[in-house]
Amino acid sequence: MKIIATCVGERKEVDWKGEKIITGIFKYPVNEPIFLNTEKVEGDAVCNNDSHGGIDQAVYGYSLKHYEYWKELYPNLNWHLGMFGENLTIDELEETEIHVGDTYKVGEVILEVTKPREPCHKLAMKFNSRKVVRQFLRVSKSGIYFKVLQIGFVKTGDVLEKIKSCPGNLTIAEMYKEKNLENGM
Repeated sequence: MKIIATCVGERKEVDWKGEKIITGIFKYPVNEPIFLNTEKVEGDAVCNNDSHGGIDQAVYGYSLKHYEYWKELYPNLNWHLGMFGENLTIDELEETEIHVGDTYKVGEVILEVTKPREPCHKLAMKFNSRKVVRQFLRVSKSGIYFKVLQIGFVKTGDVLEKIKSCPGNLTIAEMYKEKNLENGM
């Protein structure tokens, strides 16, 4: 697996359907390396600390290969990497094959897989469609949150090398499905 883009965003206030929303979901690729700290990506806005950032969700990764699926459903959006609010766009990130606890060395960093991303109304705002949240919940294309075990810089082109495998744990897709069933989805 290789990093295709490193993405950060600024805090933004958006008026969506009469509601003022403060968000950091508008992320864009940057050309310089980004620093992954223990609770967040330096220089990246985190506006809801309950759902983003923190020890177990310091970095969000999303698969480049999932973009084609979403582009077919939403062909009129202004597509760019970072569209899902991810910090790392990774070429072959596959939730059905990656287990909670799997650990990767990338750049100067060691990352541990913690959980899938749960979509929220900010994704609906970004896609200008409330139905995207339900669609997101129905497929295993959730992306992955990582814990940073060793801080440092990563950059576009860095390769994620698996250094610990946890095949006895749930895959991210299995955990995502289990959580959605618990929530009646």
